[in-house]
Amino acid sequence: VSSLDISSADATVYMNFMKSHCCYDAIPTSCKLVIFDTTLQVKKAFYALVANGLRAAPLWDSKLQRFVGMLTITDFINILHCYYKSPLVQMYELENHKIETWRGDSFKSSKFLFSRLPFPRSLFEAIYSLLKYKIHRLPVIDPESGNVLHILTHKRILKFLHIFVSKPAFMGKQIQELRIGTFRNIATVQQTATLYDALSIFVERRVSALPVVDEQGKVVSLYSRFDVINLAAQKTYNNLDMSMREAVCMRSCFFEGVIKCYPDETLETIIDRIVKAEVHRLVLVDRSDVVKGIISLSDLLQAMVLTPAGDGNFLILFC
Repeated sequence: VSSLDISSADATVYMNFMKSHCCYDAIPTSCKLVIFDTTLQVKKAFYALVANGLRAAPLWDSKLQRFVGMLTITDFINILHCYYKSPLVQMYELENHKIETWRGDSFKSSKFLFSRLPFPRSLFEAIYSLLKYKIHRLPVIDPESGNVLHILTHKRILKFLHIFVSKPAFMGKQIQELRIGTFRNIATVQQTATLYDALSIFVERRVSALPVVDEQGKVVSLYSRFDVINLAAQKTYNNLDMSMREAVCMRSCFFEGVIKCYPDETLETIIDRIVKAEVHRLVLVDRSDVVKGIISLSDLLQAMVLTPAGDGNFLILFC
């Protein structure tokens, strides 16, 4: 993401708004929070995520009487990728393990959230933490009780900005001029590749979604981490040799198609679209639908809020 070529007054609109509002301000009036005990079976935990339409849940250790981490879709993907052998071999680790027995890199990083991460007071600090540590959700914790009040995400923060902040002039600029997004070495998956191939890309590239492309590089679908969790509900996680074409067709939830954008569209148009569709990214394509880039929520927040602040603000913030 390059620096925005705009006036300093315009650039700091979002930054100043984020600094003047606390995390509690962005919590919706009504929301759902599911908490898992670490003695719960991994399989049941992922079923519960699917049933409640959630991507993550805080973990409570009843022995220690405190929160110790988060269980996310990343954990599910890591388990599948690590232990899958073939359609003929039952995945014992998913069927019988409890959450407390599962150990992996993503689980260790989620513990980091509850042990070392500075408690974010302002939304600016929350955005900084999300982007610096390359995480997708941040628990908002009551400083007195230690209880988790909400899981703050990029999507919720951008929607909060979209509703309550007047649009500065640079929102009328084209996305190709602002150069917001990822345009090189885009992670995609061929529709003829296997679902296991897609999981490997998720693990290795740490991306949240993969454009599914044909032989000409044209996007035909999008497969996200959230789609992977539905394998638990459908009990199809023992067959990861299916093609991506099959995997896309097996999705149980309604899929309205790939939400795309074009280089000549304005930043305002792109943000309106991403907020209205309630998605985490847009696939940037040319007029032939060939993938040219990805514009994610983190790209937008980095460019709109953190880049105008400059590195000096970050050093002061966490000293």
